Amino acid sequence: MYVIVILAMIAGFLALRLYSVLGKRTGHEQEPALRSAEERGKVTVLQPRPMAETTGDSVRLADGLIAPGAEPGVRALIAADRNFDVPQFVEGAKSAYKMVLESFWRGDREELAWLCDADVLASFEEAIAARDAHGHVLDNRMVRIEKAQIVEASVRDRVAEVALRFEADIAAVTRDKDGNVVAGSLTDAIGTKDIWTFTRDIRSADPNWKLSETDEA
Repeated sequence: MYVIVILAMIAGFLALRLYSVLGKRTGHEQEPALRSAEERGKVTVLQPRPMAETTGDSVRLADGLIAPGAEPGVRALIAADRNFDVPQFVEGAKSAYKMVLESFWRGDREELAWLCDADVLASFEEAIAARDAHGHVLDNRMVRIEKAQIVEASVRDRVAEVALRFEADIAAVTRDKDGNVVAGSLTDAIGTKDIWTFTRDIRSADPNWKLSETDEA
């Protein structure tokens, strides 16, 4: 299921929130400096890294990073791509999760285009446009990512898909064009639970994974 956007009426204003795309969230804090296209080309948030000979079985060493039932799919992925390493991938996925949310919160379409596939990007852009039309600004903060775990993995026609369950705490505030709070609070974090799917053609020279699907857990 791809991103679903809903408009919620709060305090007499329409406060745009992503429901399925980001679960039940809205928030974040500092706005990282925008990176140039050249700088982004040097950064790989989600990419496989060659496993050292001493690392052993990536699945066996995952220790809670793979949900029950997802291990066969992960092993099939590793068989198809020997560079895939579970702990490294999960850490990269957590970074991507944070980066996507922050990019959406500040309305950075260029950054989202780098991180998401076309369908997810279109949903984000629609939500940003609706938010802008109402003069709303998100002043949100990622408090912490409590958990990130692979819940499903597969390889079909050399295209790998990995779904992860994220549990995080986010402080969410929506402001109007004058800076007045429309909804939310920076002092009370909202618990969120999402399942995000990342996709990559393992034949491609591009090592980066793209966010291809989001849903509420």
